[in-house]
Amino acid sequence: MKIGPFEIAIHRAAAVVTKATDLITHLPTWTRGWYPIIRESFSGAWQRNVVVNQQEVLQYSTVWACITLIAADIAKLWLKLTEEDADGICTETENPAYSPVLRKPNRYSTRVKFFEYWIISKLSTGNTYALKARNDRGGAGQGNVVALYILDPARVAVLVAPDGSVFYQLGTDALAGVDEASVVVPAREIIHDICVPLFHPLCGVSPIFACGLAAMQGLKIQDNSTKLFANGSQPGGVLSTPKEISNDTAKRLEEYWQANYAGEQNIGKIVVLGDDLKYTPMAMTAVDSEVVAQLKMTDERICATFHVPGYMVGIGSAPPYTDIQSINLQYYQQALQNPIENLEILLQEGLEIEKPLGVEFDLKALLRMDTKTQVENATKGILGGLFKPNEARADFDLKPVPGGNSVYLQQQQFSLEALAARDALGPAPAHALPAAPAPAPAAIPARKPKPAAKDLDELDLETADIADQFRKALAA
Repeated sequence: MKIGPFEIAIHRAAAVVTKATDLITHLPTWTRGWYPIIRESFSGAWQRNVVVNQQEVLQYSTVWACITLIAADIAKLWLKLTEEDADGICTETENPAYSPVLRKPNRYSTRVKFFEYWIISKLSTGNTYALKARNDRGGAGQGNVVALYILDPARVAVLVAPDGSVFYQLGTDALAGVDEASVVVPAREIIHDICVPLFHPLCGVSPIFACGLAAMQGLKIQDNSTKLFANGSQPGGVLSTPKEISNDTAKRLEEYWQANYAGEQNIGKIVVLGDDLKYTPMAMTAVDSEVVAQLKMTDERICATFHVPGYMVGIGSAPPYTDIQSINLQYYQQALQNPIENLEILLQEGLEIEKPLGVEFDLKALLRMDTKTQVENATKGILGGLFKPNEARADFDLKPVPGGNSVYLQQQQFSLEALAARDALGPAPAHALPAAPAPAPAAIPARKPKPAAKDLDELDLETADIADQFRKALAA
C-alpha cells in the first residue's frame, strides 16, 4: 500500500493481525457513528420505523450553521509546535521531524481545510479517523509521520482482540492510498477522534443523534410552508354539497378543481360554485400553526445540542450587556474548548511528539476583542509590569522600538517581600518617631541692592529733594 511518494509498513502489521482475525470481534454496527442513518432518534423510534437520514438533516440550515461554524473557527487557529523551557514557559519552535506535517498535513489539503474536514467528520458522523503515513527511517512502522489522511467513517470498522488490543479495518480509499478492499491496521497507525462515546468508548455518537428529529421537524415545516406559498398561501380543502352526488360526479369535480384551481399556474383564479357547493379549508394556515414559533423552538434545540449560542448562528440577538470578548469567551467555553483540547492531545500522541515539545493552538484569533479594548488592556499590562512594550506592539503588528524589551514599573512601588519585612518589625517606638517639622518662617522680601552713584542721574525721580536724600545716604 502506497500513500503518495511514501511507503508505510502496514502490510507486515496487517499480516500478523490477519492470522488472528477469527478471534477479533467487530464492534456492533449500530454504535459505529450511526452513519448514515439514525434509527433511534428518540425512545421507541426504531419500533415505529421513524428514521432520521443524516444527509437530510445536514440540509437544515441551523445544523449546517452550527457544524460549519465550529469547524471553521477551529480550523482558522494557528497550530504551533512549542517547546517548554526550564521555567515551564512554552514558546513556538521548529523541528524538521514534526513541523512539516503540522504545516501541510497531506499532499492535497491545506492546514485549514484539513482541520475543517476533521471537525466536520467528527460532528456529523461522531468519529474522525486519520491514517498515518510514515517515511522509511528507523525500519518498518518506526519512521516519522509525514502525512495524515482522514478516512471515510463509513469504510472504517473498529476491531477488538480478546486481549483488548485495538485494530481498525479499512476499506478502499484512493485518496489515502488504501488499494485493498479490506486491510487491518493496528491502532498506532490511526488517530481516532471520538465525539461522544455514548454507548462504547471506541465509538462516537454525533450531536445529530440528539437533534436529528428536531431538524427533520424543521425540514417538514419548511417543506409544508413552501407548498403552501406555492399555492398562493391557500391550503387544501373540501368541496361539499347538501345534495347527494355519485362517485362519478365527485371524481369529475375533483379533477376539474385540481386542473383549474390548484397549483402555481392557477393562483388568483376566480371560482364560481353552484348547486350549493361549499369550499372548506382542511389544513391550518401559517398563522394557526404558528410556524415561526415552531421553527424558533426547533432552532434553539439544535443550538443547545451543539452548545452554540443561538445568536452566533442568527437565532435571536446577542445580549446587549456583553462585549465581544465575553461573547467569544462564552462560545469558546461551551462549544470549542473541549474539541480543541482533545485535538491537541491526539496530535501530540499521534505524531509521537515527546516533551519538552508539544502542540498548541493559538487562541488569539478566536478571542480577539475590539481595538479599543485591546489598546486599553495592552496599556494596563505595560503599566502593571505584565507586558514589555515590544510584546504589546507585536500584537498590533508593530515593529519593536529601542528600549522596549524591558518591563517598566514606577519607582514608588515596593515588592511584597519588602512590605512584609517592614510589617514584621512592628510599629516604630514613639521616641523614634521624627518630630513634626517646625513651620517655615514667613518669607522676607529680599532687599534690593543699592544703586551705584553713577546711575542716580539715570533714575526717574519725581523730585530733586528725593535725589538729594539719596546722595546724603550714600555719603554717610
